[in-house]
Amino acid sequence: MDRATVTLVEYNPNWLKQFDCEKTNIINAIGDQILCIEHIGSTSIVGLKAKPIIDIMVGVHHLEQVSSLVHPLQEIGYEYVPKIEFKDRKFFRKGQWGQGTCHLHICEYDSSEWREKILFRDYLRNHPEFAEEYALLKTNLASNYTFDRPTYTKNKEPFIRSVLQKAKLEKAKK
Repeated sequence: MDRATVTLVEYNPNWLKQFDCEKTNIINAIGDQILCIEHIGSTSIVGLKAKPIIDIMVGVHHLEQVSSLVHPLQEIGYEYVPKIEFKDRKFFRKGQWGQGTCHLHICEYDSSEWREKILFRDYLRNHPEFAEEYALLKTNLASNYTFDRPTYTKNKEPFIRSVLQKAKLEKAKK
């Protein structure tokens, strides 16, 4: 499967096992630098269609630490991919370009980047109706932008922002 295209697949329960395996490898490589490690993205939400790429988020004290993590992460198959559009996180890919199996996002633990990724994931986990709505949106976008992943991703943003608003309001009420 060419992962440079947008190809969604049905939920696979093995994604959790893949995450657990990668988590162990990452902890063995850089564990002393990690404050927290989380499975995020669509593969972390049971039942949700997704691109078959495991998204992992690692929380560290400071982004400046990441330069010292590049080599140990390379040794377990993660390539650092500088992305100037990511201001508050660093991005690593496992697998060849367009055929990655995992995306690793490193950000400061408990930063707004961290909190929003967790909030979005948890809201969809706890509100299946919004997970279904997200699945429908992703299916339509994947159909319209199969060969244009940046536009596919950009067009998910309004939905993600609206879910984050709902999640923040719900959290404020508790």
